[in-house]
Amino acid sequence: MAKAPKKPEEIFSEFTADFQKIFGAHLISISLYGSGAREDYVPGKSDLNFLIILSEEGIGDLKKVHAVLPKWRKRRVAIPLIMTKAFILPSLDSYPIEFLNMKRHYVPVFGEDILKGLTFSKSALRLQAERELKGKILLLRVRYLETEGKEDRIKDLIRESITAFVSIFNALLYLKGMDIPKGRSEVVRAVSGTFSVNAGAFLKCVEIKEERGRASLSEMEKIFENYLGELALLTDRVDRMDV
Repeated sequence: MAKAPKKPEEIFSEFTADFQKIFGAHLISISLYGSGAREDYVPGKSDLNFLIILSEEGIGDLKKVHAVLPKWRKRRVAIPLIMTKAFILPSLDSYPIEFLNMKRHYVPVFGEDILKGLTFSKSALRLQAERELKGKILLLRVRYLETEGKEDRIKDLIRESITAFVSIFNALLYLKGMDIPKGRSEVVRAVSGTFSVNAGAFLKCVEIKEERGRASLSEMEKIFENYLGELALLTDRVDRMDV
């Protein structure tokens, strides 16, 4: 039975060979990004995320990928993100946070190092950060109502959402010209100190995400209330931010 690799690099050759067989000369590059490219990769729990760059001709023939996806799902490989070089540069003003976070933690696996030379507009980053914060706060409120006040559902909501917010926090630190720490807790402390919000509200969410500590239903509801309140305060400060 196929298992997740102990180290991501164990599957690089086989993964590359599969996609070379499918796309041949149309395969331009493969990069591993996300937790698999960081020190916090956990075999069997962390997904492996690959960015695959194809030629314009190759991108039109994605149906061939269907044959290999079941094999790689069994080894904790997520559906790869597939695009062309021509798609990336015009997208940096629309999705700067996503590309910034890819560039921060990635490993070139095959072909051209596409991410290395990417640069980001601070005004585009600030605008997306504001938009993402406001949109995710609205969604959090809806999702909280959907929990029906059940402890396990509130906990799952916090676990899912804090990862997305830490990605936005990375962009906020980049905007301030600060070094971005590696760990979630360190990122939270840096953003909280820079934007004068309560680190404790976010650190509790990180503890829940990393399955450290326990909380009763009433404690979980208080954690969520503080979490939402500090996010609203942070969003207001990002809205007023001058870049």
